[in-house]
Amino acid sequence: MKRLQKLRDAVGLLEAQVRDGEDAGAALIAAAHPDHRDSARNFVHYVTIRQTDLRDLQLGLIRYGLSSLGRLEGHVLDALIKVGERLDDALARDPASASAPTPAPVATTLTWEDSSRLLHDHTRALLGPRPTHRHVYVMVTAPPAAEVDDAWVERLLVAGMNVLRVNTAHEDERAWAHIVATARRVAHRLDTPLRIAVDLPGPKLRTVMLQTGPRVAKWKPTRDELGQIVAPCTITLRPRAHATLVEPDVVNVPDPLWAVLAIGDVLAFRDARGKDRELTVVQRHADHATAELRATAYVVPETTMTLRRGDAVLGELRVTSVPARRFRLALAVGDRWSLLKHNAPPPPDGKAVGCTLDAALDALRIGHRVLFDDGHLEAIVEAIEADRVILRVTFAAGGAFKLAGEKGINLPDTELTLPLFSVDDEHALRFAVGHADIVDASFVRSPEDVRELHRRLAALGADRLGVVLKIETRGAFDRLPAIMLAALERAPVGVMIARGDLAIESGYERLAELQEEMLWLCEAAHVPVIWATQVLDTLARTGRPSRAEVTDAAMAVRAECVMLNKGPFVAEALGALDDILRRMEQHQYKKRSLYRRLHLRLPAPPT
Repeated sequence: MKRLQKLRDAVGLLEAQVRDGEDAGAALIAAAHPDHRDSARNFVHYVTIRQTDLRDLQLGLIRYGLSSLGRLEGHVLDALIKVGERLDDALARDPASASAPTPAPVATTLTWEDSSRLLHDHTRALLGPRPTHRHVYVMVTAPPAAEVDDAWVERLLVAGMNVLRVNTAHEDERAWAHIVATARRVAHRLDTPLRIAVDLPGPKLRTVMLQTGPRVAKWKPTRDELGQIVAPCTITLRPRAHATLVEPDVVNVPDPLWAVLAIGDVLAFRDARGKDRELTVVQRHADHATAELRATAYVVPETTMTLRRGDAVLGELRVTSVPARRFRLALAVGDRWSLLKHNAPPPPDGKAVGCTLDAALDALRIGHRVLFDDGHLEAIVEAIEADRVILRVTFAAGGAFKLAGEKGINLPDTELTLPLFSVDDEHALRFAVGHADIVDASFVRSPEDVRELHRRLAALGADRLGVVLKIETRGAFDRLPAIMLAALERAPVGVMIARGDLAIESGYERLAELQEEMLWLCEAAHVPVIWATQVLDTLARTGRPSRAEVTDAAMAVRAECVMLNKGPFVAEALGALDDILRRMEQHQYKKRSLYRRLHLRLPAPPT
């Protein structure tokens, strides 16, 4: 009985700590939205209790067949009280045992049923009516607007899409509006619930190339595995007067030659390698013509082409419009190079790229790591100057890596105080208020960021627009309790575990641990979680999944919503995810294993 008494004392101490934590956090709880006040109280209880190592207590409770407190996230105080009552019952059976202390009454104690109801209520408030055949929602990222038509939306809705995400880091308001209008129209016609989420760009750090690549177009036919031509390369010919864009597969023809151009004519030329090549005209229209090429050619500005019809020469033209190729800076382990502020002059050796935000460079210190392009390139700060930092490459995928423009930059060791809203974010937020059900806040770093978003939404009269906080930096994870309490000041709210940037900043080896802690904290606050980044990504892109990502998708059943990224096979990925989630829901809910009947049978005894 001494062991039981020791366990009872430990549980009683935890109850006291939780009540003291509630008293200390009274102002934070009072600031919560009325719909979230009980959740804020439980969240404070959870953060308080998780500051104690519970492992010895849990093992002791398991020895006596009692709850291990391993599933208390949503109803902390109720779980402690009930375990305490069971211990009191056991102690009461021993006349020699000292009477256990009775906990002080608590005004509001959420039960397990209460916590489950709150989480489901908050999920429906954010994401809409529960799907008919599963409890986990699915969010799909919209592709470019040109790919979104009625058939695309219908295919995704029939496959089980519940939320459509529009990423405003790409395209413009006209494209976003087309995506939203198409989705709303089809969902209405099918009488299918659909929420629209608009993703703000956020203060994303990206590379800026300071030079362009060579102006050369590579024209090549399609060949099979044996090198035989399957389809010729198709080049568009246009009258020079109609030329508006510089395109790699377009030749602008002077008006005198355009006037005589006909099907069967040949444009003969010598390419940049000195190879003789011919374009044969196969179609002729009023404003354009089509020519075919049956051998690879490299075309540069001032390439001379001779227009021939049989043995007759009709004239010559010079190629004037060849776009520059995308420049990539080649870097290898050990290389020193520069990351520059806006308008800083590049070094003589040209080994430099720019950064979209000067403030990020101001925050760097010697020894800090700088990661590029999803961690494919890693460098360390060796020197800091007024308009640049000097980096040394410490890791490059494959030993050497070519860094392009508009690639992400992550600063895992650097404390950034960047504004959450740029001009682009303000524009996207106004669009979201007029067109969306949910706004996704990118790169939230602090509770001040959350409250600034709340203020802007209030000023726009969007008090009921749902908010999803994307946690994608190590700093945001470290401040998650404060961010969550700020989030609970407004309803409805959700959290997205943006595993891509989070893994880069925290290290892939820590991602599983971090996402587990985030799931616990969100469950304690009864806040729905969106499990995002690379879910069935290979399947969405190629039509065939990897074994690892199928297991990852199965684990996503612990969240309230799973996000799929765009890809040519996203409908197939959604169908596979729907099947995985429905099957896994029979086995798992949050941290609880559900023991449905398994089709098992013991072997017959030996005869």
